[in-house]
Amino acid sequence: MESWMTHLPCALWDTPLYHLAIPGSHNAITYCLDMNDRSPVDLTQPDMLQKLDKYMKPLIRPFVYKWAKTQDCSIKQQLDCGVRYCDLRIAHRPNDSSTDLYFYHGVYTTLTVETVLMEIREWLDAHPKEVVILSFSHFLGLSQDFHMMLLTNIRNVFTSKLCPKMEMLSLRNLWSLGYQVILSYEHNIASCHSELWPHIPYWWANKCKAEALIEEFEHRKQRGRPGINLTEDLKYICTHPTESLKDLVMSTYPTLLGWVKEQTPGSKVDSLNIIAGDFITESQFVPAVVALNEKLLKWSS
Repeated sequence: MESWMTHLPCALWDTPLYHLAIPGSHNAITYCLDMNDRSPVDLTQPDMLQKLDKYMKPLIRPFVYKWAKTQDCSIKQQLDCGVRYCDLRIAHRPNDSSTDLYFYHGVYTTLTVETVLMEIREWLDAHPKEVVILSFSHFLGLSQDFHMMLLTNIRNVFTSKLCPKMEMLSLRNLWSLGYQVILSYEHNIASCHSELWPHIPYWWANKCKAEALIEEFEHRKQRGRPGINLTEDLKYICTHPTESLKDLVMSTYPTLLGWVKEQTPGSKVDSLNIIAGDFITESQFVPAVVALNEKLLKWSS
């Protein structure tokens, strides 16, 4: 899976990227959440959780970590496994005098945004025909100046690999121009910069069971293209104190994978494009998504 785009049949090289089935990683950088209690709970969390964390941290933190972590493997390992869409949620830590930016989900990460982007760049240098979609969203604590600093950092890291907005977004065209990074940016500055693509809508359902999740997405498919994630709520966490998000996800993956294998990429309204999940290196999720592209070959023959 490390070079699956490179080895796609030539009959698919001119297929628009948005018609291919592309595996993605939900909250891709949660493998390095700050586990040493130096990080506060992020400011999107409920007030009650923030207060409990402040006064009962030794009791609360283990639960936060178990349910905030969505990936076990590093970004390079995820890319090696075939992930080509990364869900990146960016924050500036509160009361931090530095200009460093981090990722977050429940708590903040130990790795900075710049460090992770450099790792992605190094991986792309070693895989010149692979293309990644980086989705920057859910910005937390970023002023306009921080956005401009982040954009400068992105340009400095990826340089000529950044793909500007263009109509013909196929692998053949991207390869010929040397573009490897499509950068989706959920902020109004995206409209002012040619290398920032509009935000890619990303849906998840607040469901704890695979069957309910599938039912929700079958309904939503008529209006767009979802990622797939099980999402726990506070009630579920409190009633399952010995479990973790990974336990929940792994127990439902067989059912979810069955549903994924029934999907089709392409240009129809209910076709799927990006399919993202949690703990994507732990199952046959990525190969199942990539294999969907074989259906495009059958239709074109």
